[in-house]
Amino acid sequence: MESAGRAHGDSIEVVPVEIVKKIFPARPSAVAGIREFVQLCLTDAPLAEAEEREVGNTILRALLAAAGPSGMLEVSCRKYPQRVEFDVLPSRAEEPPPAPSRPAGPDTPAASFAEWLAEALRGRGITKEAAAAELGVSAKTMSRWLGGQTEPRLRDLRRIEDRFGDVRLR
Repeated sequence: MESAGRAHGDSIEVVPVEIVKKIFPARPSAVAGIREFVQLCLTDAPLAEAEEREVGNTILRALLAAAGPSGMLEVSCRKYPQRVEFDVLPSRAEEPPPAPSRPAGPDTPAASFAEWLAEALRGRGITKEAAAAELGVSAKTMSRWLGGQTEPRLRDLRRIEDRFGDVRLR
C-alpha cells in the first residue's frame, strides 16, 4: 500500500536530530542567558562578535513577539547533521532565576535593561520624570527600572522602544 502524497519509489530520509530546550522569562535580563544557550547549541559553529550581537538583538525581538500571557518563553534548539534551527515560543512554565549581567565596556551594547534605559535618557537629555510621564508610568516605576530593581512588562517595553528606539543588550 502506498502512502498518500508520496510517489511510488520516493524514499524517506531519516536523519538524527538532537532537541534541547530551555525556559526563560520574557524580560530584557533574559537576553544574556538565551544568548548563552544559543551559543551552547552552536558550539560546533562559533559566531563572530558581530553575529553574536545580531543574535542578541534577534532574541530581544523574539522576546517581544513571542511572549505569551505567562511572561515566559521556551527556546528550542534542533541540531541536525548539517544545520541548527531555533524556535522561540510562549511557555506556561515557571520562571527560572534571572541571568547575571556583565558590565558594559565602551562602545558596546548595554549589559542590562537598566543601563540601556539610563543611556537612552541621557542621550536624549530627558529626565526620569519626563520619561515616566511620556510612557504613562509613575516616576517610582521609572526609578525602579533605572535602578535595576524591576524590569518593564512587555506592553511597557513596546512603548519604551516606540519612544526611545530598539533595546540593544549584549
